[in-house]
Amino acid sequence: MDGLVRELRNVVGEAGCLVRPEELAVYQCDGLTCHRADPVAVVFPRSRVEVQRVIRACRAAGTPFVPRGAGTGLSGGALAEGAVVIECSRMKRILEIDTANRTARVEPGIPNAEVSKAVAPHGLHYAPDPSSQLVCTIGGNVAENSGGPHTLKYGTTTNHVLALELVLPDGECVELGSPTGWASGYDLVGAVVGSEGTLGVVTAATVRLVPLPEGVETLLGIFPDVVSACRAVGGIIEAGMVPAALEIVDQRTIAAVEASVYAAGLPTDAGAVLLVELDGAAVALAAQVERVRAIAAGAGATAVEVARDEAERQRFWRARKGAFGAMGRLAPDLYVHDAVVPRSRLPEVLERICAIGDRYGLKLSNVFHAGDGNLHPNISFDRRDPDELRRVFAAGAEILELCVAAGGVITGEHGIGNEKRDFMRLVFGDDDLDAMHRLRDVFDPDHLCNPGKVLPTPRFCVEANPKARGYDRVGFE
Repeated sequence: MDGLVRELRNVVGEAGCLVRPEELAVYQCDGLTCHRADPVAVVFPRSRVEVQRVIRACRAAGTPFVPRGAGTGLSGGALAEGAVVIECSRMKRILEIDTANRTARVEPGIPNAEVSKAVAPHGLHYAPDPSSQLVCTIGGNVAENSGGPHTLKYGTTTNHVLALELVLPDGECVELGSPTGWASGYDLVGAVVGSEGTLGVVTAATVRLVPLPEGVETLLGIFPDVVSACRAVGGIIEAGMVPAALEIVDQRTIAAVEASVYAAGLPTDAGAVLLVELDGAAVALAAQVERVRAIAAGAGATAVEVARDEAERQRFWRARKGAFGAMGRLAPDLYVHDAVVPRSRLPEVLERICAIGDRYGLKLSNVFHAGDGNLHPNISFDRRDPDELRRVFAAGAEILELCVAAGGVITGEHGIGNEKRDFMRLVFGDDDLDAMHRLRDVFDPDHLCNPGKVLPTPRFCVEANPKARGYDRVGFE
């Protein structure tokens, strides 16, 4: 390794290459703290050329490498066991803003929210908005196909990426897609977005910008329980409305938020709150607000507040986007699960998820993107307790099986990483997985680029198979 470290320092400088154990400890995990691994080095390239040189040095040494953004991922996708971490956070320039064509070309390390801030004077914004958008990077968003509260109306990252500059695992640089969004041949941009850094390292992205809405109305519905809030969501969609966001926060999360720095004045005796955001032509919003009020009342809402100004709107959102941070008041660690079910199954699935948490004696709370059925059951725990950690993983396995049995999938926006790698067979057959393996082999035949992520080994890992561990499959009639 000494020779590799010398070569890496030749590329990025001594200050841009970390190797001491106390320095590497910060990079043992991403936001999923219950999975950890030790990298051999962390490098901070500042350009595409430096990324290429780092990759070639790693290949020459036969050492795997793992691209990383801000480390806010929640599926273990940036773990680097015995690998070099290519930390892209110092590549954060906006290379071009094209207002006429509503695009921006940016480096991978720029934080998500900075893109919208830069283009706001032009009446534009970048729509995908993960809860960690103040710190998460565009490169990480591309890797995970990140979503956010406004996914319901605007879609995930893949709907907003037009072109990519990608350094392949052999060090070659290619341009995929085009600034127009149209390109001949296979959809290689679509293949790379969501590939979790397994096909190469993104060094620039051309993203789509959309106009800031003419008007925005934000409502907060107060409900006696999560089930009635879910019924309101179903009623809103059934009425033919497409809000920008439909978010639900349950009672345990409300209590944590109101006891934290994110306190927003939510009623702590509410069983759940529903955050509804409507945007579009200002003339159309008043009627939509009244329609949402009526639907929420019919579903059992005890009150529906409408934000009076931007300050109150931000207060409503502070409670939602600060929810995960507030969970730190409940326990040292947080397992933010991520699965998707059909909206019509939300009430029954949530009841059964809560029952799973109770059966395993865990602190489980829910805050989720109700509009697109993207659930985030949060399990607060202490990973220093081996028995509690075992129960956390067992409950997590049952939750995934429950959601798949209800017609859902195992991730909505957090990705697969190493967390759900061995659950891929719950939703994909051997032929599907073989096709994915073959695509990956085209990009990375030596399997040095973020190895061990996303795809299970050809032989299913028995230890990670919930059925093999004796859990009964959860069925729905």
